Amino acid sequence: MKVVARYFAGVREIVGAREETLDLPDSSTVQDLLVILCEKYGAPLRNYVLVQDSGQPSKNLNFLVDGRNVSLMDGLQTPLHEGCAFAIIPPVGGGTV
Repeated sequence: MKVVARYFAGVREIVGAREETLDLPDSSTVQDLLVILCEKYGAPLRNYVLVQDSGQPSKNLNFLVDGRNVSLMDGLQTPLHEGCAFAIIPPVGGGTV
């Protein structure tokens, strides 16, 4: 199945693109996609996305499938589907109060 991965801020700098289309096995989950992306882009992405000691995704990042945060779905086990859009969103900060 084809999945569009969209990148923002630091992830965009690491991968060198705003988005890419990936061809994944039909039963892929968010976790499967993160493993594939970390293998493809190596240590720079792995160090940005994963907590080094635990290997778990950073709690500072949000992972979205079709605009919905996976933490409100099945977490890293959220299934992906044909044509879905996956995004890694860093924390937002700045501005004035």
